[in-house]
Amino acid sequence: MQVCPVNSDLMESLATLITDPAAWLALITLTVMEVVLGIDNLLFISVLSNKLPEEQRSFARRIGIAGALVLRLIFLAAIVWIVELTSPVFDVFGKGFSWRDLILIAGGL
Repeated sequence: MQVCPVNSDLMESLATLITDPAAWLALITLTVMEVVLGIDNLLFISVLSNKLPEEQRSFARRIGIAGALVLRLIFLAAIVWIVELTSPVFDVFGKGFSWRDLILIAGGL
């Protein structure tokens, strides 16, 4: 039976990722952050929706939670896009700077 090289490379990459403690720590950290942000969203939306009339509160909560979920997915997609911006845009003293580098520098400042 012949194994496709792409599939074997993918399987090796996944096996390396699964056995990497740093990957597991990153996954746990992101999961905890998502839970905290989700609870924060729920509390904030509940406080704001309590100012509405009783018949509109349930609808406002559903729209608020759905909006928070959609925005979080958009932000995650934007982060993935930014991480991939690695081609140099210009050089300074022989060091190439990509858009990702510039965004990280701006965020640090």
